Amino acid sequence: MRISDVLRALGQEFPSVSHSKLRFLEEQGLIEPVRTPSGYRQYSQADVERLRFVLTEQRDSYMPLKVIKERLAAMDADPDSAEHPAPRLAGAGSPARRRWSAQSVADAAGVTEEFVQDLARAGLLPASGSTFGSGAVDVARTAGALAEFGIEPRHLRSFRTSADRQVALVDQVVAPLRSQQASAARGRAASMASDMGELFTRLHAAWVRQGIDDLG
Repeated sequence: MRISDVLRALGQEFPSVSHSKLRFLEEQGLIEPVRTPSGYRQYSQADVERLRFVLTEQRDSYMPLKVIKERLAAMDADPDSAEHPAPRLAGAGSPARRRWSAQSVADAAGVTEEFVQDLARAGLLPASGSTFGSGAVDVARTAGALAEFGIEPRHLRSFRTSADRQVALVDQVVAPLRSQQASAARGRAASMASDMGELFTRLHAAWVRQGIDDLG
């Protein structure tokens, strides 16, 4: 596929995707299209699914590119693993926007289905009806590890509320760019949102580390 074919394939779902966005993701090592002898980029269907995963994680989870790259590397190493909710990267045809049942989330995260349901009832999992999005496994796995210290789902509601407020702040900043028709502006909005999400995460981690150090 040529780059124009890729843009047509992804454009309806990701209106902000552009030539410059694809080249930027290539520069960051997230995609590696082959080059023809004359230097033109050519993409496979697996490349398109990889791009769809990257763009989905940026849009839906404000996932930093560094984290997305790490997850892609893990999938490359073990594409059949249920641990990472994502498309198969080598032409195996599993959907990029997979929906997870409570049981499949529990199996992948190493927790019970009842625990997953407790997280959902507490408003801690991204859900659509009775199924969950790609971030559910990471949330369930981390919450399960905290449960070993006696931290219950109800204790985590303030964390989710804080994250929602941070996302709202990011949305407020990038909304003027995202509302523009120019694809370059919308691509810039997506990149800004991802960068701010990573900075918020680092700032929160720094405050938690400082507080833990102060405990002595």
